[in-house]
Amino acid sequence: MPAEKPRAKTVGRPPHLSLDAIVAAAEHILETEGAEKLSMRRLADELDSAPMALYYHVRNKDELLLLLMEAQARRIERPELPEDPRERLIAVSIMLYELLADRLWIVQVVAGGDLIAPSALWFVEEMIGAIVDCGHTLEDAVYVYRTIWFTIVGDLIIRANGNQRRGRATGPTYEDQVVAGLVSGTHPRLAAVADRWAELNGRDTHREGLTAVIDGLLRSVETVKGR
Repeated sequence: MPAEKPRAKTVGRPPHLSLDAIVAAAEHILETEGAEKLSMRRLADELDSAPMALYYHVRNKDELLLLLMEAQARRIERPELPEDPRERLIAVSIMLYELLADRLWIVQVVAGGDLIAPSALWFVEEMIGAIVDCGHTLEDAVYVYRTIWFTIVGDLIIRANGNQRRGRATGPTYEDQVVAGLVSGTHPRLAAVADRWAELNGRDTHREGLTAVIDGLLRSVETVKGR
């Protein structure tokens, strides 16, 4: 019998990998290790594959991050929102904050570049629309939205970093120690709350804080902009 001809190598995506599997593995890394740990090599290790095999499915890490954010955004159910525009703006802002608080890797990604999930833009549309319905121009609405957005992202980044520091610490953090060492002669107000500083500083007041920021912006947007 003639020898059997060797099979020609097929060109294309490796059969043991799929885009869904890659996205799921990347989400696992992001949720358990954080955005800074996600790399194509780390992802390949998670999938027991070679890094080059991933490039059959995604061009680069940025495309992977976009796919991840888009997958997250598509899972979010749009709630029924209040009719009152102020209440609607507050509701959407708090919802956005709390969704991101549960997905801090997204905050790390958007803070480090210009990536955005198209399916998440309904948040922006609702917020800008609510501001316009409160009687402001589109230009003012964009300003107010951006201020709220920066407030949300800034708060979450600071809280995430603070949680990491406190998680590593076996006792009071450096900040707690510094405040505890202040004396009433130079810092009377801080010294008065020094023994409760860690407790007060660690309170979760995002709902009250966002409401206050939004109310202040809606009442005095012209003054805030210096016009």
